[in-house]
Amino acid sequence: QPSAIQNALFGMGNPLLDISAVVDKDFLDKYGLKPNDQILAEEKHKALFDEIVKKSKVEYHAGGSTQNSVKIAQWMIQEPHKVATFFGCIGTDHFGEILKQKAAEAHVDAHYYEQSQEPTGTCAACITGDNRSLVANLAAANCYNKEKHLDVDSNWSLVEKARVYYIAGFFLTVSPESILKVAKHASDNNKIFGLNLSAPFISQFFKEPLMKVMPYVDIIFGNETEAATFAKEQGFETEDIAEIARRVQSLPKVNKNRQRIVVFTQGREDTVATVGDKVKMFPVLDIDQNDIVDTNGAGDAFVGGFLSELVQEKPLEECIRAGHYAANVIIRRVGCTFPEKPDFH
Repeated sequence: QPSAIQNALFGMGNPLLDISAVVDKDFLDKYGLKPNDQILAEEKHKALFDEIVKKSKVEYHAGGSTQNSVKIAQWMIQEPHKVATFFGCIGTDHFGEILKQKAAEAHVDAHYYEQSQEPTGTCAACITGDNRSLVANLAAANCYNKEKHLDVDSNWSLVEKARVYYIAGFFLTVSPESILKVAKHASDNNKIFGLNLSAPFISQFFKEPLMKVMPYVDIIFGNETEAATFAKEQGFETEDIAEIARRVQSLPKVNKNRQRIVVFTQGREDTVATVGDKVKMFPVLDIDQNDIVDTNGAGDAFVGGFLSELVQEKPLEECIRAGHYAANVIIRRVGCTFPEKPDFH
């Protein structure tokens, strides 16, 4: 008896093709990149995409933060297929075909809004050691259209079927009105809506849409840098991560039936989570530094593992344990890729 049902998990975000390569410090400096960051591509990064594809060991992987997470959740669950639904916008091109094929292989029920004005989005993953600097060229992903896709009855009915929703903060730059519609649906129906802080620039430059959706957020995810940036932008005047978690938990909330859960990962350090009125630390799995191939996708994998248990109504501690397991698997491999089957019990 499978404890997960089809289309129980809904994700919406930027479907991107990751172009991943090991680079050196000179490459980062040339394009003004920090070793560990996530940014949107600007005019000055155009040449970066031409240069990175010429690297000797360039790899192409289906990516996009939310899409990675729902794929990992599906992989953790295994059966039935299509527990995870995904919406996003792609172009009518070769990269778009790859994303469709990869989603199908991962048994995710992907319904892309396809348009021909813009090509499928890409993300350059510039790897140095165990750091990754991500530069996203959203292109088609930025063309997601609420009226032409989310509001269409056949699509909205998939939203209604779900009981857990997850959207990365990155999508706030694309379609905040789509996020709000989904978030309000979850809140009105006492379902679970999860959001990720995703990157420092979201808390800094997309504060208004972020804080508009926050009252509907049941679970907020982020890493230590994103948590610190959010706290600074909100004037919390504390750098203590446990205190930040407490403050984020107590921000205004519409659905009073669910206390907000805050989960902050810290790389190899303990994961911080609010458990009821307490803040607890959860140690991650030990890993030898030499076994880390690249950390790209680790945060997405953590969320994916977490969601796989959440959608099966497992307790918070189990969700975090599954998140730690999935992240531990992903950092041993290039990009957000995974072996055939999980070994999680």
